[in-house]
Amino acid sequence: MCREGRRQPGFREISFNACLVQMFFLHSFAIMQSAVLLAMAFDRYVAICNPLRYTTILTNSVIAKIGLAALARAVLLMVPLPFLIRRLPFCGSHVISHCYCEHMAVVNLACANTRFNNIYGIIGALFIVGLDLMFISLSYVKILRAVLSLASKEKQLKALGTCVSHLCAILVVYTPVVLSSIIHRFGHQVAPHVHILMANFYLLFPPMMNPIVYGVKTKQIRDRVLLLVRGKSF
Repeated sequence: MCREGRRQPGFREISFNACLVQMFFLHSFAIMQSAVLLAMAFDRYVAICNPLRYTTILTNSVIAKIGLAALARAVLLMVPLPFLIRRLPFCGSHVISHCYCEHMAVVNLACANTRFNNIYGIIGALFIVGLDLMFISLSYVKILRAVLSLASKEKQLKALGTCVSHLCAILVVYTPVVLSSIIHRFGHQVAPHVHILMANFYLLFPPMMNPIVYGVKTKQIRDRVLLLVRGKSF
């Protein structure tokens, strides 16, 4: 609940400024997560298409620059967001039906024209998700060409196997984000609890799945999971 009035039983309060700070960091980290997936796609591209030049291309300096670029992009895109929201009047309900301050949930509380905020949010989402997915897809097109040019099926499967975790992570991260964004902007007839579920889903699901997505390639973890499934123990 983001409000300055009397507290209602069963609700939790957060000040307006704290809500904006929370929003800034949550969305900034989401943007950086997308940048990390893009960087990983570039890493897979170099490892498969230019394996002999891997260490000379991905030097410590290049990796540091990629990290700084990801951080700078997230901050620059999210800095205007709190200021755009602060200019809006909130004369009605100040209750957010979410566990955290999600951008569109706060914007929808405003009793003014929020078209500019909606446009900025859509452009930001397209710039981040659309651009990153485009470059990730381009990387995998080149990776697929390189893999198909390999002589043996064994080498092809081994090369593709190094990309499985990354592809699963892409699906885990981007699918909830896209669905939540579409429902918030166009699903006006969708029940409120669906909005809440999707917002929590895209925030919590990716970090919950990441250990499984990346750990399944580790032999010790894979063997342990198989033993648990079979009802055995070490």
